[in-house]
Amino acid sequence: MAKIRVKQVRSKIRRPRNQKLTLEALGLRKMNHEVVHEATPQILGMVKTVQHLVSVTEA
Repeated sequence: MAKIRVKQVRSKIRRPRNQKLTLEALGLRKMNHEVVHEATPQILGMVKTVQHLVSVTEA
């Protein structure tokens, strides 16, 4: 399975609760923090929820 690198590029301050929880579930704790995940449908759905707060590249 392909891997993706997810980086938080915008703040979670003043965002809805579900978006904050999604960032936590992805493992993103603060600005410019990067994590690597498998590109499963579950992870891609979570990334789509917060696509305006993160950048995604192939790892």
